[in-house]
Amino acid sequence: MGIELTTAAKVLLATPRWVPGRVVPVKLTGMGQRTVLICGAGIAGPTLAYWLARHGFQPTVVERAQALRSSGSPVDVHGAATEVARRMGILPRLHEAATNAPRLAFVTASGRRVGPLRLGRPRGDDVEIPRADLAAILCESSRDEAEFLFGDSITALRADDDGVDVTFKRAAPRRFDLVVGADGLHSTVRALAFGPENGFVRHLGLYIATLSLGRPAADPATVLMYNQPGLSLTIHPVRGTAGAGFIFRGPPGLDYRDTRTQQRIVLDAYTAHDWPVPELPDLPEQVLTAKDLYFDSVSQVLLPGWSRGRVTLLGDAASCVSLFGDGSSLAMTGAATLAEAMAATPDDPTAALRRYESRHRKLANSRQRGHVLAAALLVPATRAGLLARNLTAGLLPR
Repeated sequence: MGIELTTAAKVLLATPRWVPGRVVPVKLTGMGQRTVLICGAGIAGPTLAYWLARHGFQPTVVERAQALRSSGSPVDVHGAATEVARRMGILPRLHEAATNAPRLAFVTASGRRVGPLRLGRPRGDDVEIPRADLAAILCESSRDEAEFLFGDSITALRADDDGVDVTFKRAAPRRFDLVVGADGLHSTVRALAFGPENGFVRHLGLYIATLSLGRPAADPATVLMYNQPGLSLTIHPVRGTAGAGFIFRGPPGLDYRDTRTQQRIVLDAYTAHDWPVPELPDLPEQVLTAKDLYFDSVSQVLLPGWSRGRVTLLGDAASCVSLFGDGSSLAMTGAATLAEAMAATPDDPTAALRRYESRHRKLANSRQRGHVLAAALLVPATRAGLLARNLTAGLLPR
């Protein structure tokens, strides 16, 4: 859900390196380094920059936003991504910033709680962490060896056999050996190199919004989920400051490019019902005054191939996945895989990109199959489906 950044993250964003639109200077380690432009400073981009620098490449990260995003749901770092974080030396910081909500309860229309159900505790060093904190920690880990361009974007790509000429909105044109689109579901790099979004992005019939409530949760140990047919409203205690999450069913094509339109779409969906949510008595005001509202469609990216010459895609830009929170772990794992592939054959990027996709696509494809089950559990479409979900949950062990 939307959260407030930790003190450490706020300090990071306040340093001169993160002045919007400013180029972050880096110390080059030698002549003739292979240059890589990474579009996107979310999860995949900074992770890739970290590993490329350690393999002898010279990474540049360009980010459209003026600064790191402060919103987003808690995400999981688990499995192979945990090992990536361990090798980066950031696991202790991830655990310091971790959320701690071991229980989930469904709340009926009458206010009765079904549960609480015990959520699966992270295994070993696996962790759930606010997305904004994860992104800030990853950016800090790579900032000393990567160049960052905030408040800028790519407007044109012109690739040939030896590299890619890149035109920016603000910075001077430059040439890179490789361009990586790690810029999410609505990837600019994918649009420029592969074609319009509607050819590769499939709307799954759901929309999601998150925001910070700016106050502690009444129940700091339980995630509460309220439902109406086709709608869910979740109160997550996060870590000190609670967040609200909205997932709802809707037709494709809703125009949500500006904040006012996003607010209207959420309010149109949720104010049509009487929500018995004591934690959010001021729902309309909270949505209208939110400074960190995150809103997007829930969609799936399906591409026959992730690379076009010396342009490739990473993370959600290549394989946006399900509602189960695997996207961040996949992004970190994919970034490490891509860097390793590039390091193995630095003089043959075509072979490297082919090897990266062959290895990582198997993992990504396995995660793209869970959205139907997730939607049925989180957002039952009918009252009958909602009743069946709650009855089933009521039979599960506490």
